[in-house]
Amino acid sequence: MPSFDTVCEANLVELKNAVDNTAKEIATRFDFKGTPAAIEIKDKEITLIGNSDFQLSQIEDILRNKLTKRNVDVRFLDKGDVQKTGGDKVKVLVKVRNGIETDVSKKIQRLLKDSKLKVQSAIQESKLRVTGAKRDDLQAAMALIRKEVTDIPLSFDNFRD
Repeated sequence: MPSFDTVCEANLVELKNAVDNTAKEIATRFDFKGTPAAIEIKDKEITLIGNSDFQLSQIEDILRNKLTKRNVDVRFLDKGDVQKTGGDKVKVLVKVRNGIETDVSKKIQRLLKDSKLKVQSAIQESKLRVTGAKRDDLQAAMALIRKEVTDIPLSFDNFRD
């Protein structure tokens, strides 16, 4: 029976390269000289460090530009709150989304069920498997998901006939 998986996974290699390029640009930019401005990545968390909120927003803009150049969707980034650290430093923790949350999976399931397409969906850990009798139904389901779910970057894997 034909099926496909709906997933939300960032390209971590390209993400790491974009963070490294951002760190290089921060090191060479004149307006960041003599400041504690930095960017670090650990597992799936990016830490932005700077003197002020304005500096953090500049670092975030640089990161978003580098991600866009590397074809990584910026919707993968989930920005946290600004935290004060020692002295006049501030930092922001940006988490990289990986996997579809349960409530979003249920929303997609309800969407597919309400559409009257002849497909079934099942939540499997951090992905959603959609199966159907016809390939055309699956392609219609993909188009419907792309159209209706715009707040998170979804991709489709394991299309089997």
